[in-house]
Amino acid sequence: MCGIAGILRLGSGAPPLDSGRLERMCQVIRHRGPDGEGIHIREPIGLGHRRLAIVDVIGGHQPMSNEDGTVWITFNGEIYNHASLRPGLEARGHRYRTRSDTETILHLYEEEGERCVERLSGMFAFGIWDETRGRLLLARDRLGIKPLYYAASDREFLFASEIKALLEAGHAPALNVKVLPEYLANRFVSGSTTLFEGVKRLEAGHTLTWTQDEGFRVRRYWSIPRVAEQDHRSAASRADDLRERLRAAVASHLMSDVPLGLFLSGGIDSTGLLGLMAPLMKEPVRTFAVGFAEREADELGYARLAARSAGAIHLERVVSSSQFFEQLPRLIWHEDEPIAFPSSVPLYFLSLLARDHVKVVLTGEGADELFLGYNRYRVAAWNERLGRGYEAVVPQAVRRGVRDIVSRSPRKARRYLGRSFLGLESGPRSLFCENFAVFGAVQQQAMVDPRVLDVAADAHGETMRCYREADGSSLDRMSRTDLQTYLPRLLMKQDAMSMAASIESRVPFLDHELVEHAAALPASAKLRGFTTKAVLRDALAGIVPKEILTRPKMGFPVPLGPWFAGPFWPVVREFVLSPRARSRDLFQPKETARLAEEHRVGAANHGERLWLLVNLEIWHRVFIERESPEDVMKGA
Repeated sequence: MCGIAGILRLGSGAPPLDSGRLERMCQVIRHRGPDGEGIHIREPIGLGHRRLAIVDVIGGHQPMSNEDGTVWITFNGEIYNHASLRPGLEARGHRYRTRSDTETILHLYEEEGERCVERLSGMFAFGIWDETRGRLLLARDRLGIKPLYYAASDREFLFASEIKALLEAGHAPALNVKVLPEYLANRFVSGSTTLFEGVKRLEAGHTLTWTQDEGFRVRRYWSIPRVAEQDHRSAASRADDLRERLRAAVASHLMSDVPLGLFLSGGIDSTGLLGLMAPLMKEPVRTFAVGFAEREADELGYARLAARSAGAIHLERVVSSSQFFEQLPRLIWHEDEPIAFPSSVPLYFLSLLARDHVKVVLTGEGADELFLGYNRYRVAAWNERLGRGYEAVVPQAVRRGVRDIVSRSPRKARRYLGRSFLGLESGPRSLFCENFAVFGAVQQQAMVDPRVLDVAADAHGETMRCYREADGSSLDRMSRTDLQTYLPRLLMKQDAMSMAASIESRVPFLDHELVEHAAALPASAKLRGFTTKAVLRDALAGIVPKEILTRPKMGFPVPLGPWFAGPFWPVVREFVLSPRARSRDLFQPKETARLAEEHRVGAANHGERLWLLVNLEIWHRVFIERESPEDVMKGA
């Protein structure tokens, strides 16, 4: 796990390359690689690298070149099949100087060019400069485990692992107001766009190439496979097959020359990884868990149970509310964009805990999207199923009348009926998007400044594009959409928070061969009645303690509601209601004041909505106004 950066001059009017800018780009992402720095400059390219040494600690320094110095790479990630690729490359005459997976990418590129990515198994983001062809190649792994951002002008092209490195190179920060509705609805911005004007992310499973003759070209090299048309196997047969595939994925992710552990939440995913991982380790697995003092947000008991069942060496940490908010501005700086998920903050403290004992951790990210683990899948499926019957027998005019009654019903009834087929329009946009939006379309119309809405993009445009392009049932389409929109943001959280503590996180559930297998399974194997992750639960029976195997999903609860209504009301007052916050002209002051006051007096729980508004304002102060993260909370 490392940090990469690069500058490509595009024309004679571009400033000459100098090591100073590359050094600044690398220095601002030093947390990604405290073990070393490297820079290579040869017109028209400059490559930078920060290294976290995991494999071939002595010999894997970067940027790295091929044998004759005509191809150079800066690489972030791990290639789990590099050892199996090496003999074939050596047989074709390539001479290795290291044991590193980085060198395998170089030689594979020499043989297969841009298509080298299709042979790689692992997590990666890299830039390759081919001097002979005058070609730059950027690549990102299939699921988007490793980040890669870029910005282009008519003079130069910048790329880096984190947006802040692009800003350090001179890209001017500005809010991309067009995507504000998507942020408010979904907590994040998906696709290639970001909250920064002019900054894009290379999407998962894509490459970007540049040559003087052809300019820029983006290519998608991997897509989620289609659902199998027929799968007549029994549930037991599917479970046995999945268990062995998952065991193989876990084994491949144990490749390391440094100590390795596991983030353990006490849920089925991480506990399953622990049960598969423990027999493969020479020593007891080191597991790490984090929680809050509040009873409703404490899952540590389940993590302890899981650790005991596998004989793990278990460590845990309790995070206080004051620690949570003290670190918030600095962690927004680490994520580059507003923190979508409050669980990012305890994840950072968990990473700090692990850093004192290991350098690599496995995590359970990806299982919920693959195996339909979220409650929203179950809710959307039942709404669609019951709604079809409802529409078949109830005239449209009557349905409109019912929706009108629901919209005017008391708050408590509206909270539940409004999210059912009785209060929703039919179709995926309503059932899948609007029903789970933090700020829905109606709320945005009331709250967002009309001048912003006039130029804004569709809040659900990228989500619906992915949904329409997917195949299979509605549940299959939802899963595929989340794998392309929701999951990459979760992975960015995982990457940013672990890298903030300078440790590497790995995600065995997202081994691409395992993903291809799981994605092809029918939805009926994953959601069985009211049981989520059915096939995964079957596969892990006997490996995961029964108390954990049968418990409902809890996620990582953060008690924002009581915090914002109680001791941390001043945070809302400063970052939502203050004259400075209102001066952005993004929101209607009366509506934000109503929202905050309803929450403060207990008339409604707007904790999640206030979280988005607070984060956006802190982000604006840190990145647009360039205020020090350590100074941001002083006003609150």
